[in-house]
Amino acid sequence: MSSDDLEALALLHDPVRRSLYDVVASSGGDVGRGEAAEAAGVSRTLAGHHLDKLVEAGLLESGFRRQEKKGPGSGRPAKVYRRAGGERSVSLPPRDYVTLATVLAGVVDELGAEERAERAARAAGARMAGRHRGDPVERVLSERGYEPYAEDGRLRLRNCPFHLLAEDQPLLVCSMNLALCQGLLEGLGDDPGRAALDPRPGECCVSLERAEAATDPGATDPGATGPGATGPGATGPGATGPGAARPGEAGPAEAGPGEAGPVEAGPGEAGRAAAGPGAGGSPS
Repeated sequence: MSSDDLEALALLHDPVRRSLYDVVASSGGDVGRGEAAEAAGVSRTLAGHHLDKLVEAGLLESGFRRQEKKGPGSGRPAKVYRRAGGERSVSLPPRDYVTLATVLAGVVDELGAEERAERAARAAGARMAGRHRGDPVERVLSERGYEPYAEDGRLRLRNCPFHLLAEDQPLLVCSMNLALCQGLLEGLGDDPGRAALDPRPGECCVSLERAEAATDPGATDPGATGPGATGPGATGPGATGPGAARPGEAGPAEAGPGEAGPVEAGPGEAGRAAAGPGAGGSPS
């Protein structure tokens, strides 16, 4: 632990600075002063003061947003902020787990024991799940520092908790991280196949298929609806499976005039659908 680390992290004790840091860090990109101020609920001037303090401490980086319009009248380029790439760590008394982990990763590589390491990582993920019974995987990953967020039908992980090791041993660390996530899913009673290697610059090498993807129209689930849906009780054009309506036959009963149809959940009410990400119930 260095005094610089301690002093830098001490800045986050201020609630406004912590809020502004969280806004920038969770964006995954550049954030302007106005955007950060609005999200944190403070004035633009106050936000700029605190953001610049975080830059001085090395917790954030700053730059200027490229302007589409150039020349006279274009104005000054807007200042933007992003999370700094370096790491800060405070441990009392001082500890150094990274050095030992790097040595062990080198031993695994030298012995050609990658498959055994993956099995061990998967078992560790299952043990981790045992401490989070009933929790959704998103919450567990968030608590472990992965910073999950949803995008295009996948649950992506903004932060890699094993970044330093992954830079030194990318193939080993990423394969173990995938196994760890698969073990976590399996231990939570979820499908381990949701996790896959999906590297992106500056993010974790693993991403997960979102749970809702399995409920899209056309899925082979009981009660599925939509064109081409299959499964028991499926409905819709081209539906197949036990209980599906055939040409000339009536499908599922519908309410006639003056009759009440199936009760549906209104805004703010819970429906009967299975809970998705974020419903009740961290390493990359």
